[in-house]
Amino acid sequence: MKKLALLLATFALAAPTPGCLFAHTRSPLDTNLDTTRLGPKRGTSSAHSLLWLVAWGDASSAAAAKDAGITTLNHMDSEQLFVFFGLYTSWTTIVYGE
Repeated sequence: MKKLALLLATFALAAPTPGCLFAHTRSPLDTNLDTTRLGPKRGTSSAHSLLWLVAWGDASSAAAAKDAGITTLNHMDSEQLFVFFGLYTSWTTIVYGE
């Protein structure tokens, strides 16, 4: 019974923490956004982690560019998905170019 109470107390304290149960965000990886043009092609690459034990994938910009046949990168975005304190995590790189 004590273990259950401790577990419930832990979740009750952590629940107000932003993104601890679910977070899905996207952000630019450029600093000069005023001069950025996206380009006609869009490629993605992803890496994943499960149970904090295993990870797989390739979220590099090179893999994303290869996915769409891009030879000149114009802009990059990053997308992250976190579920239940990182029990499942996904990182995605999105590239735009020609």
